[in-house]
Amino acid sequence: MLLLLGLAWGWTGAGAAPAAAVASAHPLATAAGHEVLEAGGNAFDAAVAVSAALAVVEPYGSGLGGGGFWLLHRAADGREVMLDGRERAPLAAHRALYQDAAGEVIPGASVDGPLAAAIPGQPAALVHLAERYGRLPLSRSLAPAVRLAREGFPVDAHYRRYAGFRLEVLRASPAAAAAFLVAGEVPPEGHLLRQPELARTLETIAARGREGFYAGPLARRLVEGVRAAGGIWSPADLEAYRVVERMPVRGRYRGMRITAAAPPSSGGVALVEMLNILSGYDLPALDPVTRAHLVVEAMRRAYRDRAEYLGDPDQVAIPVDLLTDPRYAAGLRAGIRKDRATPSSGLPGAAAEPDGPHTSHFSILDREGNRVAATLSINYPFGSGFMVPGTGVLLNDEMDDFSAKPGVPNVYGLVGAEANAVGAGRRPLSSMTPTFLEQDGDVAILGTPGGSRIITMVLLAALEFAHGSRDPVAWVTRPRFHHQYLPDRLQLEPGALPAEQAAALEQRGHVLDPRDRPWGNMQAILRSAATGAVSAASDPRGIGSAEVR
Repeated sequence: MLLLLGLAWGWTGAGAAPAAAVASAHPLATAAGHEVLEAGGNAFDAAVAVSAALAVVEPYGSGLGGGGFWLLHRAADGREVMLDGRERAPLAAHRALYQDAAGEVIPGASVDGPLAAAIPGQPAALVHLAERYGRLPLSRSLAPAVRLAREGFPVDAHYRRYAGFRLEVLRASPAAAAAFLVAGEVPPEGHLLRQPELARTLETIAARGREGFYAGPLARRLVEGVRAAGGIWSPADLEAYRVVERMPVRGRYRGMRITAAAPPSSGGVALVEMLNILSGYDLPALDPVTRAHLVVEAMRRAYRDRAEYLGDPDQVAIPVDLLTDPRYAAGLRAGIRKDRATPSSGLPGAAAEPDGPHTSHFSILDREGNRVAATLSINYPFGSGFMVPGTGVLLNDEMDDFSAKPGVPNVYGLVGAEANAVGAGRRPLSSMTPTFLEQDGDVAILGTPGGSRIITMVLLAALEFAHGSRDPVAWVTRPRFHHQYLPDRLQLEPGALPAEQAAALEQRGHVLDPRDRPWGNMQAILRSAATGAVSAASDPRGIGSAEVR
């Protein structure tokens, strides 16, 4: 479903906008955001509402048992900050946690069940957003999610697809099976799915704030439930969790200003590095095959650096300034041939991954000009598949985003080095890339789910914006291709390239990997300086909605 609603005209200022816009992966979450805006909230209150609503209606993508990154722009003073609500490894975690006695990675250990779960960050982030940036009580912003959890929402085809994909792991958790299945099977389309335990947990957070989740009776229940099922959480893990405010990664590309997620997200660094490489070419003047070839070569090099250098910035030294320096990109560009692909080194290949949203993104602009781009996740569809009994909280499997063993790919085929090794209290590396783009006074707010492909999807949309497209529909519908260094394959959406262009890329040495399903679920907003229009679009690959009011 793709909605482009409510073009609003007459805006002439640099800060305030004539209309508010919300674009999210589910119509009920979009409606929750507008409900809170119309109750007097700002974009940050609406972000709390949308985040919590998505936790209810899109449990395969995000939730209270997960985390994310909230990129904020405050219009009153221009402050831009990234709220790091990324999960943290339990304090009992260690580098060999998912290896057997012979040092080999144990299949599935970092993906299924409570041992795969890091300490959630989303509850703390929602409280932080409300207390530091919002203007409404937390209880008001959480009210739509509480209502959705208690009254229920109808199961749709997307829900059924992901529940079917993770059916066995959901069946393995009695609480998850009771919440998300019907008699152990995927619910029929239209089934009203109610989550009363999650409603009570949301009400506890609304009443007690951060302490409602990370201390007291709920925290004890979380720890006891995880440990009883084989996990390693402790009360100290929950007590120690804190949201971190980080400066976003910034860059420029041919007059376009980029503001994007900072480590422990790799998104901003890789996005700026790729755009820096491509800034040395006049892409619109090139033939389509050469243009695609150069974009792929930029992807390859940025993902190589992602694997080698990026991790938790509080635990390892990350050369962000070097990786985002145009002079460094110029050196990488010098190794690119226009007529030949550069082979990636021969590390192990990747396991296949499901296509589509296993994360969630939303974008918000309010009438004051405040804006939010937020990407949230529990990692794999339905996370670890484990729900803590009595809480309604489905836990993430973000521990798989660490390198279980350097050089061994994770479930998305990404490899990592020592910088992203499993370690006590570490935050795993992420690909989530909430982004602001600005050019000639126009502002774009965008992001997408999609695992390892997130950064390249945002790259392709950024290139559309940079080279003149002012139509969010064009950004979210653009055909997509992806290269992540290893495995050394160029993934293609159905119809991503005409057959003759694909054949020409093969002749240049690219190994094509056409997929039978599209990927991503981009949510985007545009504020135009020239016309005063606010427009928004939701990716037709998903079921989301974009509304301007």
